[in-house]
Amino acid sequence: MEKTELKIKKNKSTICPRCKGNGYFTVKESVDNPLDKVVQCTMCDSRGEIDDPNDTIIIDADGAHRLQ
Repeated sequence: MEKTELKIKKNKSTICPRCKGNGYFTVKESVDNPLDKVVQCTMCDSRGEIDDPNDTIIIDADGAHRLQ
């Protein structure tokens, strides 16, 4: 019986396209009150990096979307 080795592919991390690596971004609070509000990035869990570069993420006017 021949022993085969399993290769584990480590995912390379890439910079988050939503927060651009900061882990946070600013949004306008409202139309009436146009002050900037700092919010945590939910796409990368505020790390600034995304683990799987093979995921296709599209950011448009409706927000961030992942193709499946």
